[in-house]
Amino acid sequence: MNISNNEDARSWLSETLNVPRGTIAQLERFEGLLRDEMTRQNLIAGSTLDTLWARHYVDSAQLLLFTKDAESGPWLDLGAGAGFPGIVIAALAPDRPVHLVESRALRCDFLRRVATDLGLANVTVHHDKLERVAAFDSAIISARAFAPLPKLLDLAGRFATKRTIWVLPKGKNAVNELASLPKSWQRLFHVEQSLTDADSHILVGHGKAQ
Repeated sequence: MNISNNEDARSWLSETLNVPRGTIAQLERFEGLLRDEMTRQNLIAGSTLDTLWARHYVDSAQLLLFTKDAESGPWLDLGAGAGFPGIVIAALAPDRPVHLVESRALRCDFLRRVATDLGLANVTVHHDKLERVAAFDSAIISARAFAPLPKLLDLAGRFATKRTIWVLPKGKNAVNELASLPKSWQRLFHVEQSLTDADSHILVGHGKAQ
C-alpha cells in the first residue's frame, strides 16, 4: 500500500484509524497554521505542501499502528521540528502526554502556538537540546529526522525502559543504519515498510539495551 495523495490519506485516517470529524478539523486547522508559518520560516519542503496529508499526516499517524501495545505514559518526540509526528500524534491520541523536544526557538514558538490553537493540552514543548532535558520514563520514543541512529539511541537511551516502544522513520537507509548498531541494540529492532513511500522504512524497537 502506498498512500501518496491527500484524498487517500483522508480516507485512510477515517477508515483505518477511525479518526473522528473533530480531530480531522484540528488537522485542517493545523494545515492552515503551517501554511501561514511557512511564509516566515521554512518548516517543511515546499514541494510537499500539496501532498501534506499523505506526506506528513499519514506518515506521522502510521506510527500508531506499531504502538498499540504500548503502556500508558509519555510519548517523547525528538527533533519535533514542524510537529511531525508529535503534533499529529497528540491530536490523534489526546489522552497520552506528548513531549516535543526541539532546540530551535522559532520552531518551539510555532509548536506552542499550534498546541494552544488546537487545544492540545497533552503537549509539552521542551526548548533545549535533548542532552539537557531531564530524563523521564517514556512509553514511546519517536524521531523522524533527528540524528544518525547510533547518536539518537545514545542520547535517548536514558529515557527508555525495558517496556519502551521505539518508532523511528529512517527512509531508504533503515537496514544499513540498523546493521551499524552494536548487537545489543540490533536485537531490539525490526524493519517495517512505510505506507507513504515504497522506498522508506520504519525501525520499530522494544526495550532498552543492557
